[in-house]
Amino acid sequence: MKESKKAEVILIVDDDELVRMTLSVLISSLGYHCLVAGDGAEAIEVLRATDIDLVFSDIVMPNMDGIELLHYIKENHKDTDVIMATGHSDRDSYADVIKAGALDFIKKPIDQAELEAKLTRAFRERYLFRRLEQLSMLDSLTALWNRRAFDKRFSEEVERAGRQRYQVFLAIVDIDNFKEYNDTYGHQAGDGVLIALAEIFTECTRNNVDMSFRLGGDEFAVLLPQTTADQATEIVQRILLKYVERNLGRTTLSIGVVSCKRNKDVSIEVDERRMKERADQAMYDAKKSGKNCIVCRL
Repeated sequence: MKESKKAEVILIVDDDELVRMTLSVLISSLGYHCLVAGDGAEAIEVLRATDIDLVFSDIVMPNMDGIELLHYIKENHKDTDVIMATGHSDRDSYADVIKAGALDFIKKPIDQAELEAKLTRAFRERYLFRRLEQLSMLDSLTALWNRRAFDKRFSEEVERAGRQRYQVFLAIVDIDNFKEYNDTYGHQAGDGVLIALAEIFTECTRNNVDMSFRLGGDEFAVLLPQTTADQATEIVQRILLKYVERNLGRTTLSIGVVSCKRNKDVSIEVDERRMKERADQAMYDAKKSGKNCIVCRL
């Protein structure tokens, strides 16, 4: 069977065309997907248009040097790692680029074996870091994303929805009468209710599109990007009906759903806080309406 190529994308930045092409052929032969840029400004345009895993950049370049490009990447593309290359081999250069945020440093002329080893180590460390970060954002009981993940993903999705001009909806879900259920049947049974709701979220939402979170206690959130108001309503209705079918004592769900359309008249921080507050209020209105229902503010 033919071995599949690595999915990692590497951007090579060097003002010498021969170096760019040589590195592109070499790195591509290792199984990575390569893009090239002739200077820092061109690299920024590529970064804005494409998701780049790692930038391999020369330090000495006209107009915008490698250190300036590194600062830009660390500020605007936090998920992109950087390896710097230079013809100078003094220790000060190495210390400077590592201090500035580069993942590693390699001197020219570039040795193929050293380059392969550094790329392998870079992506191994990248994977381990992402895995640790992912684990820190998971709720240990339900295996859903936690509140830390919610705050991060919510900001990302609102920003992306505004930039790409699609709709995103937020549902806040609270389990009614959960304390009473816990007191009556015990915490282990209460944990079973929380796990059951997490399973319902997985069953009723779109795989690799929608995101479900446990915010804490018996409060949950579902983020629904790239959908319409009708589709968002249908998803949360399905969640409510599936929960009723589980027949988990006197517990029911109160759900508030809001559209998260960016209001550019206020700061992003204020706007996001208001979106969350509207969703919370819609959920509380569902409780005031008798529980076991959905209130939409679309």
